[in-house]
Amino acid sequence: MTDSLVSEAVGFEQFVADRGRGLLRAAWLLTGDHHHAEDLVQTALAKTWGRYASMGNDHKFEAYVRTTIYRTYVSWWRRMSWRAEQPHGDVPDKEGETSVDALRVDLLRALDTLPRMQRAVLTLRFFDDLSTSEVARVLAIPEGTVKSHSHRGCAALRGSVHLAGQEVTP
Repeated sequence: MTDSLVSEAVGFEQFVADRGRGLLRAAWLLTGDHHHAEDLVQTALAKTWGRYASMGNDHKFEAYVRTTIYRTYVSWWRRMSWRAEQPHGDVPDKEGETSVDALRVDLLRALDTLPRMQRAVLTLRFFDDLSTSEVARVLAIPEGTVKSHSHRGCAALRGSVHLAGQEVTP
């Protein structure tokens, strides 16, 4: 390997070490399953590896990888084979769980009941703090569709049995 390829590989490995946890968190919020989230991040990193050196800095590359994660998620969502797989089992309750932890678990359960596109939109809007236009660009859908999914997703969360009686502000 040439020196430039070695330095590119080292830079990419450092990028994954520095930002991999945040990418995995975003993927987990989308999929609701740790194994699917890992698959999603690995797929996105494999797709984007060739562009690492040309991006110029890690912030631009991270945005590129996150866009790839969301687009890959939507692509997987559209395929019937992946949609048929559903994680199952309830999250066990822990003794001494604080009310914040309980709310977090309830919110994750409620998010898991949403259609995947609504979950993707809400995750991008309220967890990744993107604007409506940025979400539309990332998911390659019209802004009106983003607003519609956001509105319906929030309404579904407000009416969720997992969040009954709890104040949730996404």
